Amino acid sequence: MSQGRLIDVSHDVEDGMITYAGIPGPVISDYLSRESSRERYSAGTEFNIGRIEMVANTGTYVDSPFHRYADGRDLSELPLTSVANVECVVASIPSTRGRAIGRLPFSEDEVRGRAVLVHTGWDRHWRRDAYSEGHPYLTAGLADWLVAAGVALVGIDSFNIDSTDTGERPVHSALLRHDIPVVEHLCGLEDVPARGGRFFAVPVKVRGMGTFPVRAFVVVS
Repeated sequence: MSQGRLIDVSHDVEDGMITYAGIPGPVISDYLSRESSRERYSAGTEFNIGRIEMVANTGTYVDSPFHRYADGRDLSELPLTSVANVECVVASIPSTRGRAIGRLPFSEDEVRGRAVLVHTGWDRHWRRDAYSEGHPYLTAGLADWLVAAGVALVGIDSFNIDSTDTGERPVHSALLRHDIPVVEHLCGLEDVPARGGRFFAVPVKVRGMGTFPVRAFVVVS
């Protein structure tokens, strides 16, 4: 039975890479190197055990309600149905049309129960200074519309789903208050069809944390 084509829509996590200016990049090293492991095992047998020190908001990641609200669901409490095998739609809205995205090319019925992925093309600036400057974002009005429509998840290939010009975060606030996970820093959405794919963005099941990197991908037939 064919599983369909898998399209990776997540960034690599690399030693020292910066996702947000001012937040340290991950430190990736060996806890047990292959050379050191040779002293523990039989001749010809060696292993590597890695270590990573990392801020949760690194690379492509999912925000659970706990990221915004102390009484919200944390990563361990996210139902798999909200982050795995979710039918998705992709809204292509080039960043050249302006920063604030207030409407999507779908009806409420088309987004209800689905993951809505917003393709702006901003991922072309990934790991450049321009990535955090003047990025596209969703408006508070669109966030309210998405909540009312009953979407399952919202993702974007931009620096933040909210404007970062001020300290307000109305999109995070609206979506996470209604148990709608947010996935930021997606990439490669130009390869995903507008309809018919199934989205996966499953984090590690960590208690007491609201955000964690994911290997995000879409399955298309």
